[in-house]
Amino acid sequence: MEKHPLEQIPYVVPRSDLDPPASSHASPSTTTTREEQGERNVNTDEAAQTVRVYGSQDEVYAIVSQVGEGTFGKVYKAHNTLSGNYVALKRIRMEAERDGFPVTAMREIKLLQSLRHNNVVRLNEMMVSNGSVYMVFEYMDHDLTGVLSQNQFVFNDGHLKSLCEQMLAGLAYLHQKGVIHRDIKGSNILINNRGELKLGDFGLARFYQKRRRSDYTNRVITLWYRPPELLLGTTVYGPEVDMWSAGCIMLELFCKKPVFQGNDEIHQLDVIYKVMGTPTLKDWPGLVDMPWYELVKPRESIRSHFREYFKKWMSSAGLDLAEQLLCFDPDQRITATRALETPYFTTEQPRPQLPISLATLDGEWHEFESKRERAKKRRKLESQPESADQ
Repeated sequence: MEKHPLEQIPYVVPRSDLDPPASSHASPSTTTTREEQGERNVNTDEAAQTVRVYGSQDEVYAIVSQVGEGTFGKVYKAHNTLSGNYVALKRIRMEAERDGFPVTAMREIKLLQSLRHNNVVRLNEMMVSNGSVYMVFEYMDHDLTGVLSQNQFVFNDGHLKSLCEQMLAGLAYLHQKGVIHRDIKGSNILINNRGELKLGDFGLARFYQKRRRSDYTNRVITLWYRPPELLLGTTVYGPEVDMWSAGCIMLELFCKKPVFQGNDEIHQLDVIYKVMGTPTLKDWPGLVDMPWYELVKPRESIRSHFREYFKKWMSSAGLDLAEQLLCFDPDQRITATRALETPYFTTEQPRPQLPISLATLDGEWHEFESKRERAKKRRKLESQPESADQ
């Protein structure tokens, strides 16, 4: 029996385009970051014994393990030895800074201090310890990339609808506050054992003016979640770029893996076209105004296979919403607020249901650990032929 086209896509964790390219022996999910090149990593097995971080009011945080690594710093799980609570400590990279505190971190701190919402991760405090600067966040047990890779707990349709609803509620709040996230992807969508979802990692986020479009870089949003207008070179955009990424995440919730897995910008467009079809001027009147349109114009016209491919997993109302999130024309792409008012959430059964049974999972599931486990398995497989030869 012939495989469904989407079942032929492997599960690979996307590499951030801001990381250096992988070596010839590494997969996209095991790139060497600038920090790994420039300094010795903390041994996470010994971290609980060797590292103490002092916060406000004589609070002491004992680092338990590393749980993530963003563009601008490492993230650790830490235990407050006084209250017993767990927090996430994001250590800000200072190694390359000659002119004081990094402006990127300053932006993220200022932005997070202005945000208070149930679906946005909370910054508790800032602190300095032993020459390092840390952001102290509420701790989340899992991220979406990690939790979709496990097979202990199966999400039902109500759970998936709840996660999608919470993601959109967080985005609706950000956009109402005049913030574009610009890096929505699985590892930046955090989930706790109560089934609550929160958007995290605001290192690339920016304030925007609702009445006037600003000029930004198009080198944002991890490639597999990047909208067509950025792939075609535009630098004038707003919150609609987050909505394309949200559409990618919605598909990923049902398929359990990223759907648009391109190798570079041109290939990424090809991958999108093979599923969504090639856009026409009727679909997207501003297409010809995209800076790189003539350079990467599709050679042939492809019809959309979207509903045909995804009807296996998604209801009609779910397909309608995903199609509106993945609209080629950014001016017509649905907003987060309007998305929450669609029949998928308002009338269709089942109703959204928090996946509270995540508390029964054995261990915590983050992209960082998933990467590490896959790297171990790969090294083990690579060493087997050598052992056989000996």
